[in-house]
Amino acid sequence: MYLQRATGRHLCAGHLAEEVEGRVRETMAADGMPPGGSRVAVALSGGKDSTVLLSLLHGITQESGGLDLVAITVDEGIAGYREETLRAATATAARFGVPHRTGSFADLFGGTLDRVVEGQEHRACSLCGILRRKALTILARDEGADCIATGHNLDDEAQSVLMNWLRGDRDRLLRDPLQPGQRGFLPRFKPLREIPEKEVALYGVIASLFSPMPECPYRHTALRGEARAMLNAMEQRFPGTLERVVQGQRTLARGAAGGIPAPLGACARCGDPASDHLCQACRLLEGGSFRPVRHR
Repeated sequence: MYLQRATGRHLCAGHLAEEVEGRVRETMAADGMPPGGSRVAVALSGGKDSTVLLSLLHGITQESGGLDLVAITVDEGIAGYREETLRAATATAARFGVPHRTGSFADLFGGTLDRVVEGQEHRACSLCGILRRKALTILARDEGADCIATGHNLDDEAQSVLMNWLRGDRDRLLRDPLQPGQRGFLPRFKPLREIPEKEVALYGVIASLFSPMPECPYRHTALRGEARAMLNAMEQRFPGTLERVVQGQRTLARGAAGGIPAPLGACARCGDPASDHLCQACRLLEGGSFRPVRHR
């Protein structure tokens, strides 16, 4: 029996699974995502969130049709970690009969994450996040995808909000995450965004989707690790904190008068949307550790 502390309800395994599936369907319906007939690139890392995501989207597609799924996996080049999760991603895609495409930092950008962050491991998560988003976009476009689905859960969303506050990132705090992306972006959807991480993991256990995977060795070296610890402590003391943090940011963004960032231009190197002459990824690649990203 699982105690859902934010609501005070006790749920058996069957009802917890039904609730997770129902909330994912509600999220997709509320966001209008993705339209029928869409080719959806599912970001599949091999971890619990992306594995559950692919399982749920496959089930929805089997029931109602309308989606053409392809799994895409990025190999950042993290020794002792990525090898096992890549095997898990390959097995998961095969289990559901979904085409699977992989791409590596080494192939796309000319270097592995381990090599580039040696001696500056505290930058690993920030650098990895920027380039992984770029890599997913490249792979999805190569596969003719109309959109990308990612496994971000409620905990991830709350952590991002707190990190934006701590960094003083006004633009991201005033950006409504539920509004359509600006022209030029490949749309990204987060079907698990209302589901706490614990419930995603429990759903995976109930559905026998995975065995324990190793943690990324860089997980605790960056700001997100601190944000995770702070929010977990607050959620333990004050159930519902995660949801209130996320809802508060959305309310702030929708109520901001004249504070919405100006429309983005195009990156001079790759053509993707950018607030400056170069997008974040190309600006990072200019440093010389990787080779410039190819235009798509």
